[in-house]
Amino acid sequence: MTSIYTTLGPKSSTELGLILPHEHIFVDLRTWDTPGYAQAETEEVVQLMAPELTKAHATGVTAIVECSTVGVGRRADIDRAVSEAANLPLIIPTGIYREPWVPDWAHAASEGELTEWMLGELQGEIEQSGVQAGWIKLSAGDDGLTECETKILRAAITAAQATNAIIGSHTIQGRVVRDQLDIIEDMGHAPERFIWIHTQAEPDFELHLEMGRRGAWLEFDAIGNIDIENDEYYIERIQRLLDAGLGEQLLLSHDRGWYDPALPGGGVPKPFTYLPDQFLPKLRAVGVDEATIHQLTHTNPYRAFAR
Repeated sequence: MTSIYTTLGPKSSTELGLILPHEHIFVDLRTWDTPGYAQAETEEVVQLMAPELTKAHATGVTAIVECSTVGVGRRADIDRAVSEAANLPLIIPTGIYREPWVPDWAHAASEGELTEWMLGELQGEIEQSGVQAGWIKLSAGDDGLTECETKILRAAITAAQATNAIIGSHTIQGRVVRDQLDIIEDMGHAPERFIWIHTQAEPDFELHLEMGRRGAWLEFDAIGNIDIENDEYYIERIQRLLDAGLGEQLLLSHDRGWYDPALPGGGVPKPFTYLPDQFLPKLRAVGVDEATIHQLTHTNPYRAFAR
């Protein structure tokens, strides 16, 4: 039996419905050596973000994947407090972001040491938070994988092979995803257990098709953020991926939130409700049927994150 490991414990497919596979509750995009990095009063974060989870739940959202990993202010303890206040499960990652956000200890660690650290969080808990990591979140530079990013990826692959945890990577360039999949395959792992986060940022649709045909999950995760792309952009590409037979590998989300400790009061959060409230009706209006919408929003994210 598979489960998704969340802040509220393991959840089965019968307990979950619509899942948002890429959002944030708490993020600090300053580097780890900045004074005050990732520091906030838990209650202040709860007051700002728990109502956003409650609003999402009212639109049918049953779980949210938190994508803040080591390097961008991961706080599993705060995530758990927000989750419990709203009674909505969050799925928290192990793993490390790209340079220059990689902390010194990760630069110094060996590949084996990084694997053991990830396994400890995937099989135990994150930093005495009582939260078991549900997946592995990485990143890669736009100019290609650095030596350190490659080390982190290789460590993640070994941890993923031992646990069947999904690996997701913030990778903007499709050609860099190609390099990541080459490493995954060279190590005997399955591209089907890799999510190309921010697929929409790559303008070359042929690269979407190439990575999808190799087996990777394709994630369109800035839906509703019209300063990035409008809805028509996503709808057109979703239809093309469906026509190409890749609908079972497609994930949809907002990349929204979040409490930012660098801003007064944590900033102004963006709601997690746009996709169910406004975007899915637009998909229906262009002829995407309910079975396909269920596949994209319920079945696919569960299959991706369950282990």
